[in-house]
Amino acid sequence: MRNPEITRENILKQSGQLFNTVGYKATSLKHITDATGYTKGAIYRHFKSKDELEIETLSHLSFQMFALMKARIKAQKTAGDKLRAIFNYFETYISKPPLKGGCPLLNVAIEADDAHPHLRKRAIMILDVLRDSIDAILSNGVKHGQIKMGIDKAYYATVIIATLEGAIMMSKLKGDNKDIVRVVIHLEKLIEGIEL
Repeated sequence: MRNPEITRENILKQSGQLFNTVGYKATSLKHITDATGYTKGAIYRHFKSKDELEIETLSHLSFQMFALMKARIKAQKTAGDKLRAIFNYFETYISKPPLKGGCPLLNVAIEADDAHPHLRKRAIMILDVLRDSIDAILSNGVKHGQIKMGIDKAYYATVIIATLEGAIMMSKLKGDNKDIVRVVIHLEKLIEGIEL
């Protein structure tokens, strides 16, 4: 990697930790310059504005999230086991978070209101990637005779995502993993009901 690429990567990494732990609104450019050791000018050489930095950082965080999740999914042979790999991946956000600060989708969704349409738009894109991934697993499961035909894939994708993200929120608030464990058990039973 060349120096500009290393600098950009470091800015994204440090900003990602700040945005994902402190929040997008609460993180100032001063926080980022302090964390990276770069000047404002150096940061603005790589990103036109804080809005652009937020969007690029969210993309960076989601890329990391999906890369880690993809590795777990790919290691499984059946659609049911691929879905269980997703459940177990989300479960680790409480006990051993793969990304500092927790789930970037949940964190940004909390802040992505009407005052931050750029973040909201990117968060929806990330949500769509996750939903499409679950849909693809279900579709392939049906195609290969592992999942019952005629299931409502959109329904299952929505229930899975909403249940996992809600359980992460509850577990983080309480400071324990009881709720996420309960949800994973529930989702595993849900998947057993559509497996062949």
